[in-house]
Amino acid sequence: QVQLVESGGGLVQPGGSLRLSCAASGSIVSINAMGWYRRAPGKERELVATITSGGSTKYADSLKGRFTCSRDNAKNTVYLQMNSLKPEDTAVYYCYANLKAMATYLLPARDYWGQGTQVTVSS
Repeated sequence: QVQLVESGGGLVQPGGSLRLSCAASGSIVSINAMGWYRRAPGKERELVATITSGGSTKYADSLKGRFTCSRDNAKNTVYLQMNSLKPEDTAVYYCYANLKAMATYLLPARDYWGQGTQVTVSS
């Protein structure tokens, strides 16, 4: 069984920083892309960042320069470094991993999701 567990959310003042982590565990054969989405109150879910197994990244245009996505393939972990945080960054942040699990080895890789971690930017 595969699990994605996020950590690092919390309350931060405007202009501050937070680092989110998300570790995938279980019987994993391989992991393709990993990344982050977020859902702000009253808004639809939006892409924050994705990163391929080779380290290529893609960001939402509005977040470029403030957020950095990275991963440690040896630890099956993806990170999101968030700097210069603004109140509008307040949201629940979800990590995902497109991966192939041992239990479904013969099937195509699919997305697995974390439970979400709350990030609140407020003074």
